[in-house]
Amino acid sequence: MTEREKRRIRVFDTTLRDGEQAPGCSMNLPEKIEVAKRLEKLGVDIIEAGFPISSPGDLESVRAIAGIVKNCAVAGLCRCLEKDIDAGKEALAKAASPRIHVFLATSPVHMEYKLKMTPEQVLEHAVASVKYAKKFCNDVEFSAEDAFRSDPDFVCKVFGEVIKAGALTVNFPDTVGYAMPAEFGERIRYIKEHTPGMEKAALSVHCHNDLGLAVANSISAIANGADQVECTINGIGERAGNASLEELVMALKVRHDLFSAETGIDSTQIYSASRLVTQVTGVKVQPNKAIVGDNAFAHEAGIHQHGVLAKRETYEIMTPESVGITPNRMVLGKHSGRHAFEERLKDMGLSVDAETLDKIFAEFKNLADKKKVVSDRDIEALVMDKAVSVPETWKLDHWAVNTGSALGASGVIRLQHKDGRHEKLVCLGDGPIDSIFKAINQIIGKEPELELYEIGAITGGSSSQGETMVKIAMDGRRWNGRGVSTDVIESSIKAYLAAVNAMEWDLTDRE
Repeated sequence: MTEREKRRIRVFDTTLRDGEQAPGCSMNLPEKIEVAKRLEKLGVDIIEAGFPISSPGDLESVRAIAGIVKNCAVAGLCRCLEKDIDAGKEALAKAASPRIHVFLATSPVHMEYKLKMTPEQVLEHAVASVKYAKKFCNDVEFSAEDAFRSDPDFVCKVFGEVIKAGALTVNFPDTVGYAMPAEFGERIRYIKEHTPGMEKAALSVHCHNDLGLAVANSISAIANGADQVECTINGIGERAGNASLEELVMALKVRHDLFSAETGIDSTQIYSASRLVTQVTGVKVQPNKAIVGDNAFAHEAGIHQHGVLAKRETYEIMTPESVGITPNRMVLGKHSGRHAFEERLKDMGLSVDAETLDKIFAEFKNLADKKKVVSDRDIEALVMDKAVSVPETWKLDHWAVNTGSALGASGVIRLQHKDGRHEKLVCLGDGPIDSIFKAINQIIGKEPELELYEIGAITGGSSSQGETMVKIAMDGRRWNGRGVSTDVIESSIKAYLAAVNAMEWDLTDRE
């Protein structure tokens, strides 16, 4: 196949829907908006922004993203129920390119035990829902949940009827990650060849990673005729996750000779998108993660180092630069100016408005007074601190701790409320962090459960900033908080307050 005949594979990103459903991956509205903007810059074709009927917050976030994103389609997921589709219509009203994505299970186990419907009822329901969605939105996608464990001929029948009803995309998911690559590819070929009217719609796949085969199955599907792949940044998602966007895109790019298929993704934006999702969710990728892991382009063995120094292609099938990992040629410190700082942000794929830039640059100068050299990770942390924060109900004014092996621990903290008043409290605890967190809880009058407290260094060395991630929960709802500081106790306080402010914003300001 010539370059001119290459197939164009659509990338449907569900980081903000399936990815965010994963335990510990929840995001607040500013974080979701920032991720959506990065996905648009990355060049995805469709952003699945959420599940509008699931909560008022999800509907609001889909609506907000739909109003901002202009260069790709925005989808809302809906069950095959009119109330779901009505919520999707409302959420997507301002989208430049809206897509309503409806789904209904087609496997025997789902139909019998979950839906309690016959195959005939499922077919009727699927068609009626597509027709209803089509009244409000031309671009309708239908997904046959648990399609791989369904009877192939039944799926073909359902797909044929929903295409006749107006679906422009039909999605064949391996919902539980059960398939093997060879058989999944064969199944996609069968569906492509035996679905009536398939030439009028795009065939999509949505693979889960329960057996570690989501990317392999998706690639096999592309080789056998799939037109669209559904994936997430860093492969986050339910259970073991989804197919990883970065792995799919780079597999097609590196092996273009084999697949003759391409995407519209700007691969140089992959690393910054991966880092953003890591930062907002607090879920880190393992060091040996393909494409974006810390060790993905590291070479420790002597023979490898020698080969790479002699010619990169000896041990690298792609360059770090091809995914947006650029060498930091410019050292930033306390004498660096605003222009150099702005240029570094651009090199890192980070963009902020003028007001936020002023705040970040001021924080950069403060940090540069404490550290000789400010790294890219430090800068990234500063941007995240300012760009995706919710309104501050409580702001840190002052803190101090007293601790020792024989003394126990006490903490004093002074917070400023958004109405201008100050609250100060001293508490005893099992350690400095425990005492401070207890004091904060007493000041705010709530006692959320601390589900996760994790602290690490952003870079090496004793002058590194500490980065703390906390997750708190109350009444079945969860909030993330993140804080950075050269003092680990202060980074912990900032993280806890960030989570508290997210909670206050959800429970008070937005109700």
